[in-house]
Amino acid sequence: MAAALRRIAGEKSFMLSSIRAKLVAAPTALFIWQRGITTKLFVGGLSIYTTENGLSEAFSQYGQVVEAKIVMDRALDRSKGFGFVTYASEDEAQKALDEMNGKALNGRVIYVDYAKLKTNFGGGIPIARGPPEPTTSES
Repeated sequence: MAAALRRIAGEKSFMLSSIRAKLVAAPTALFIWQRGITTKLFVGGLSIYTTENGLSEAFSQYGQVVEAKIVMDRALDRSKGFGFVTYASEDEAQKALDEMNGKALNGRVIYVDYAKLKTNFGGGIPIARGPPEPTTSES
């Protein structure tokens, strides 16, 4: 019985060491993103000519930009005028917010704020699922 317990304990320690080895080998940005340490900024007032690379370059002088995303209008295939920049740390994001808010980028004054959680825009409109149920009157 004691030998079986030692064998099980040995297998668990082997599994933990292999997980640690994988974490060390993982890219830093990916590891930070998976841990939820990143900070996302909302950037509004963008020109339709601003690209994701241009947005990333403009904000990279304040810290490590993990991702820069511009929201596109599918029908017109152009920018909707806002996007998101994700930083590796909250300090870098705060520095970028302080420095870039109210600055000009591609001829337009942009405003920067912390991104808010995504909300459900589908609520309030009922979905029709066939004819209405008949009502019974009790008289």
